[in-house]
Amino acid sequence: MPPSFPHSSPPSSPPVVVLRGIHKTYRLGAHTIPALQGVDLSVARGELLALTGPSGSGKSTILNLCGLIDTPDSGEIELNGQPVKGLSENALTLLRRDALGFVFQSFNLVPVMTVAENVDYPLFLAGVPAAERRERVADQLAAVGLSEHVHHRPDALSGGQRQRVAIARALVKRPKLVIADEPTASLDSHTADQVLNLMRERGHAQGAAFVIATHDSRLTARCDRVVALLDGRIQ
Repeated sequence: MPPSFPHSSPPSSPPVVVLRGIHKTYRLGAHTIPALQGVDLSVARGELLALTGPSGSGKSTILNLCGLIDTPDSGEIELNGQPVKGLSENALTLLRRDALGFVFQSFNLVPVMTVAENVDYPLFLAGVPAAERRERVADQLAAVGLSEHVHHRPDALSGGQRQRVAIARALVKRPKLVIADEPTASLDSHTADQVLNLMRERGHAQGAAFVIATHDSRLTARCDRVVALLDGRIQ
């Protein structure tokens, strides 16, 4: 069993996200594919939780549900204590914008924007005043060690630096939850270690929970908790 690490969440802190009795199926032609079969999951403030399991086990479906990108067939989801069932598309969009951050294997940075502009963009969309945006972007880039690269574009950076920009962009909004999909899959071992340590340090410092889908044992060894999935069920 991977080692367990303490995290900064106080025992009385309410969960950031809760899944209760989640069922989800997909249709592929005439076939029905059960993606999740009665999943219960709770993630605490500041916790780094890794989802593991073979392809098709349900990891991506849980990410999509926690990220409010998809809806379950049955069951309940709460984000930051708020039930999401019945919310309008506009309300879901605002909740995603304000409460969630995303980190992807392929970084998903805007190539024509500088590092600072990429990190600033979520704050711009949220209507944060320019002076506050500049301060928060500078603080976040300093925290991930990229202050000297603020005017560079993504193609001038290494893979590890790009992932650090993506982490800064995810955290600059001060989200309650960060959804990360295979964030170290395209990185070499040394760079992956740096990125993993950064996610732990920044997540715990800011109290943001991470839900991370991964096949990377380097990552699971540094997470607070590992949840294994098989055929849509938690093992």
